[in-house]
Amino acid sequence: MGMSRFGLIFVFLLLLASQEFVTKTEGFLGSHRCGKVLSSRFKGKCLTDHNCDSVCQLEGYVGGDCHGVRRRCFCNKRC
Repeated sequence: MGMSRFGLIFVFLLLLASQEFVTKTEGFLGSHRCGKVLSSRFKGKCLTDHNCDSVCQLEGYVGGDCHGVRRRCFCNKRC
């Protein structure tokens, strides 16, 4: 009984912490960026955000990140 109560409390706290993180991240990204566009210059699988970010800046965007199962480079548009 004690172990299941501990597990339930742990899951509840984890859920609260994850919701707080998502809210803060959405607020930050929403205030600085309007959307994402697939990079036209990036070739191959996107393995590191740093390479994607560099290519997107060369394309004139704010930055970029690797996303999705197919690991493609998406650039961030400024509002």
